[in-house]
Amino acid sequence: MLKEHAKLMCLLEQAGEISGRKKLQKIVYISKKFNFDFGERFNFHFYGPYSEELSLKIEELHHLGFISEKKEHKNGYTQYTYRLSEKGEEFLRLYPTEIKGLEPFIRKLNGESSRFLELVSTLLYFDHLPTAELISKVQKVKSKQNYTEEEIHKALDFIDELRALRQS
Repeated sequence: MLKEHAKLMCLLEQAGEISGRKKLQKIVYISKKFNFDFGERFNFHFYGPYSEELSLKIEELHHLGFISEKKEHKNGYTQYTYRLSEKGEEFLRLYPTEIKGLEPFIRKLNGESSRFLELVSTLLYFDHLPTAELISKVQKVKSKQNYTEEEIHKALDFIDELRALRQS
C-alpha cells in the first residue's frame, strides 16, 4: 500500500514544496504522461485532469504525519502548501524510494504557475488530437480561462522542452 504513497513523498522531497492542490494534481498528471511511475487514475474535470485517488493519498499522508499541509487564506480562497515532514523524511531514509530522472523534471514543473500547468495538462490530456484540433478543443473546454494563442503555443513549446528533458 505505502509503495504508491512513498512515490508521492519522493516527489515532494524533490520538489521541496508545492503550493496549491491544483498544482500538485497537475505535476503528478504531467509526470505520469511522461512515463514516470505514478499509478493514480485521472479523469477530465473542471480544472483539467484530476485524480480522486491522488487527493485521498495526499490526505492520508497528511493524517499519517508524512507530509505537512499549510493553509493560507488568500483573496477569498484557501491556498494549501505541501512539503515532506521530518517523519516523511525518516520514512524515505528507512524505505528509500527513487524515481530516476524525476527531480529536474519536477523542479521545472514546480517553477510554473498552476494556471499554466492546467493548460499544459489539458493539452496533454487531448494529445491524441492533431494540433489544430487540439488547440480548438482546449479553447472550447477552457473557454472561461481565456487562454490566448500565444499562451497555448508557449505551453506546446514547454511540452517539447519536457520531452527533451525526459530524454536526456
